[in-house]
Amino acid sequence: MFNLPHSRRSFFGEPMTADMLDEDQLIEQAKTDPEAFGKLYELYVEKIYNYVYYRIGNQQEAEDLTAKVFHRALNHIPNYNNKGIPFAAWLYRIAHNLVANWHRDHKRRQVVALDQVTLSSKKEENPHQAAERSNERELLLAAIQKLPPERQQLLTLKFIERMPNAEIGRVMGRSEGAIKSLYHRTLVSLKELLADHQNLITEPNADGKSSD
Repeated sequence: MFNLPHSRRSFFGEPMTADMLDEDQLIEQAKTDPEAFGKLYELYVEKIYNYVYYRIGNQQEAEDLTAKVFHRALNHIPNYNNKGIPFAAWLYRIAHNLVANWHRDHKRRQVVALDQVTLSSKKEENPHQAAERSNERELLLAAIQKLPPERQQLLTLKFIERMPNAEIGRVMGRSEGAIKSLYHRTLVSLKELLADHQNLITEPNADGKSSD
């Protein structure tokens, strides 16, 4: 059974140690040392789980797919070489492929459960405000689900993982300029789909943080 990140236990059941090595050294060690791979697991499991969850919207299946991501990474890490593709981007690509297979197997459109794409919730909301915000979220998610899978992936990395364009480009195998262009076209499409609800789209700043 896959353990959620808050358990703070390694891939092999041992507590994470504080003396983390340089990542490049850790990757090289992980090619022959399962304990070193367990430390890489601790570094990235939460991010990969979040990515998978927001692509499929099911907690149990997200846990199972996340476990598969790391099992596949463990099996293939001896062949990993950093040729302009950071280890994190390599993991995201594995996750993306497994998510795509999951959707094909289930014959579903890819769905992004972007709970946090809307304007940030106010700490003090009356019931009417809370109901209105829930309705806004449903409208936004319905619009996002109409986008192609590639654009849903972009929105997940931008709004959920809070990645800058350059990092998104490494994950998706595109240049930073191509990601900026795709992001612009995605926002235009969303605004067209939400012509009467423009306030629902809050663009992150360059560092990936929301501008509101």
